[in-house]
Amino acid sequence: MLSSSDQKTPVRLMRRGLAVKRLIDIVGASCGLVAVSPVLAVLGVLVRTRLGSPVLFLQVRTGLDGQLFSIYKFRTMTDDRDAHGALLADDQRMTSLGRFLRSTSLDELPELVNVLKGDMSLVGPRPLLPEYLDRYSERQLRRHDVRPGITGWCQVNGRNALSWEEKFEYDVWYVEHRSLGLDLRILAATVRAVLTRRGITAEGEVSMPRFLGGSPEHH
Repeated sequence: MLSSSDQKTPVRLMRRGLAVKRLIDIVGASCGLVAVSPVLAVLGVLVRTRLGSPVLFLQVRTGLDGQLFSIYKFRTMTDDRDAHGALLADDQRMTSLGRFLRSTSLDELPELVNVLKGDMSLVGPRPLLPEYLDRYSERQLRRHDVRPGITGWCQVNGRNALSWEEKFEYDVWYVEHRSLGLDLRILAATVRAVLTRRGITAEGEVSMPRFLGGSPEHH
């Protein structure tokens, strides 16, 4: 029979691992922001002059334990509207600059601020829209057992070229097998994925169709 101290050991190890992961996030995001600050400045000017204001796109996403937060990204689309004042379709509002930002993942650089704030981690399942919360299966909900990430196991295994079911399976697999070693492996693979621009969009979509629950149907 395990003693109380033996029973507490896995908990202590888990807490220590979370603390180390958080430290890596803070150091990594801080160094990253300093390193890419010139890039952020140039991109900010380009977005402002070509796409308009605001430069940053803020959207509510779901984080750890289902908590909501605002994610920061460079905007990639204009606010062009039709004669009735309704926003045009995504593909009509996407410019060449926007496509470049998405294909290189440069639009996600401001998320380093989310990492510093503790909303996100460098590695974890991508944060999705809160409207999806009541559409997940019980297993799929496990993706919220960890902080969402700028990159993740799904992103280095196909990203938006995958179906929703495949993406969620990769997310849950990460939750069940997460470790600092796996995080380092994912970060290294992310560099390769970004350089090759693999899986940026789903076929026929600007990024991915919305998740409607059950199967990845299109509107």
